[in-house]
Amino acid sequence: MTDAPATASRAMSKAAAKAFITALAEANPNAESELVFCNPFELLVSVVLSAQATDKSVNKATKGLFEEAPDPASMTALGEEGIARHIRTIGLWRAKAHNVALLCEQLLARHGGQVPSDRASLEALAGVGRKTANVVMNVAFGADTMAVDTHIFRIGNRTGLAPGKTVRQVEDGLVARIPKDMLRPAHHWLILHGRYVCKARTPECWRCPATKWCLYPDKRMQAPPTRKVAAT
Repeated sequence: MTDAPATASRAMSKAAAKAFITALAEANPNAESELVFCNPFELLVSVVLSAQATDKSVNKATKGLFEEAPDPASMTALGEEGIARHIRTIGLWRAKAHNVALLCEQLLARHGGQVPSDRASLEALAGVGRKTANVVMNVAFGADTMAVDTHIFRIGNRTGLAPGKTVRQVEDGLVARIPKDMLRPAHHWLILHGRYVCKARTPECWRCPATKWCLYPDKRMQAPPTRKVAAT
């Protein structure tokens, strides 16, 4: 699941990790999920659909889906094929349509149509793994969880913030190093930093507010020259 050809050779100290996260917070104090949702149910469905898909593509698909089926009961009535009709533009849409239809049936049967707030119940739903459960617990219910996606896995290893060979190792490292009162919003600070600054192929270190504490050995501190467009 690695993206970067080079990574930090050691882990940041807790003090450096706090300074790193604080710098990201100051640069983007109002960071929040880029998924569009109105309630925990819409968030849950959106996160399930977001696997191997961009938030932008998910938002485009769910606009019509949530208008037609805004709750588990109406989504169940819509059925797998009806769900699929709305999400054909995103990756793995057939499997995702099946999972969304099934998890809605499970929400109705097990939880009275409400999204549960505990990890065990969330992970027992179709299409919901640890990362999805962490996102829902964090964003919808205010839990101090860290959902590690590709971006956060990369940052954890590249910068030395939380090196690990597995997603769980990176998650545990982040939880251990990031101050508890910063853990919940740190998910958003990190994912947006990875999405727009600490990119997979070409990290834009010259734009990074936390480069002072980053242990990445191949920092790019100058922006590449702007290409000139020939006049026509």
